[in-house]
Amino acid sequence: MTQSPFTPGVAAGRLDAADYAENFADLHPALDAHEALVAADRCYFCHDAPCITACPTDIDIPLFIRQIATGTPDAAAKTILTQNIMGGMCARVCPTETLCEEACVREMAEGKPVLIGQLQRYATDHLQEQGIHPFTRAEATGKKIAVVGAGPAGLACAHRLAMLGHDVVVMDAREKPGGLNEYGIAAYKTPEGFAQAEVDWLLGIGGITLEHGTALGRDVTLEGLKAEYDAVFLGMGLVGVNGLAIDGGDKEGVLNAVDFIADLRQAGDVATLPVGRDVVVIGGGMTAVDAAVQAKLLGALNVTLAYRRGRDRMNASVFEQDLAASKGVRIMTHVVPTAIHGNGAVREIEFEYVNADMSGTGQSVRIAADQVLRAIGQTLEGDGLPELTGGKIAVTGAGRTSVDGIWAGGDCASGGDDLTVTAVAEGRDAAMDIHDVLMGAG
Repeated sequence: MTQSPFTPGVAAGRLDAADYAENFADLHPALDAHEALVAADRCYFCHDAPCITACPTDIDIPLFIRQIATGTPDAAAKTILTQNIMGGMCARVCPTETLCEEACVREMAEGKPVLIGQLQRYATDHLQEQGIHPFTRAEATGKKIAVVGAGPAGLACAHRLAMLGHDVVVMDAREKPGGLNEYGIAAYKTPEGFAQAEVDWLLGIGGITLEHGTALGRDVTLEGLKAEYDAVFLGMGLVGVNGLAIDGGDKEGVLNAVDFIADLRQAGDVATLPVGRDVVVIGGGMTAVDAAVQAKLLGALNVTLAYRRGRDRMNASVFEQDLAASKGVRIMTHVVPTAIHGNGAVREIEFEYVNADMSGTGQSVRIAADQVLRAIGQTLEGDGLPELTGGKIAVTGAGRTSVDGIWAGGDCASGGDDLTVTAVAEGRDAAMDIHDVLMGAG
């Protein structure tokens, strides 16, 4: 075990290699062919299936499950990918328990839904593992579109535009494409490099050029992109992180949860990532849960997730909350941080208990901590952007911004719910609208 000289409680290599392998194995192992057939056989194939309505990308779920049941998983994959080109990733990370599976008739009648997410993964994996790309490009239109951001929204937009015959240049500030899928999701949800494998497969449509290390505002401007391209799609996500405005909030050992997760995702060996003995994560969303669970899996002895409201108000789903608890994460609610104590590095964090209306109770508690991870929201960064609302780019319809010729979608745009599947839908729909406008139909 290697300790940090700056924060003595933070160390790498807390566990044996076998423990790391077990802890970061696939959260939901893939179904085999027999399991998929058994799972598909439970579907009622509803004519007016509520699961379709609950899916942000409107996948025809009964159809693709019937295709699996009849032994044609590649046809099922095409049904999925026609609506959601990142169906493989969404099958792994989408909160199906609160979307399609919650709406499943089997769930409502028996409390046990059809395994829609796992069946979606089975079909898309079957196709992608063969290297098959089921779509071909239309005749070239001569139009060229810039996409800023290689996350789910940007890639979905780029793929649909390329399929429609346009040339697309995707620009991203980071070294790898994928955005949130590559840098911001727990490693145990997408092991074995799936995020990059899916991007490589997606690019098989052709007509898409990636430009890495290109950031809006630093390397290119919106005015410049407008002048050079026929249309622009903004899908750069939220890269700023809200700070912790309390006494001691800048002490050694206080980190952004998104950076902690990104470092873990990019580590060639998870054993090299330092983690505290006593870790406190502040927040109640998916990022907070992912950070807390992974801190525990890395060998932290005590992990506490602290949230200012009740569990019913957490953005993380009940499944994610229960997953955290099952891994040994302690969830504290109705608390707000007031100070971080320590001589240079964090040693304790102090919270005040609050009422439902966020008023203080006057009661406080101190918790031992050598590492504090902030997961209290992200912000949009950039100058010269289209009109904003609520700190995000204001959009109407299929992602149209206040500036003609510029569309936006994903986390950086208003109206979404910060889910991968929603970002994919917004990128796809914006691409269709861009196509209609460029071809004179919109």
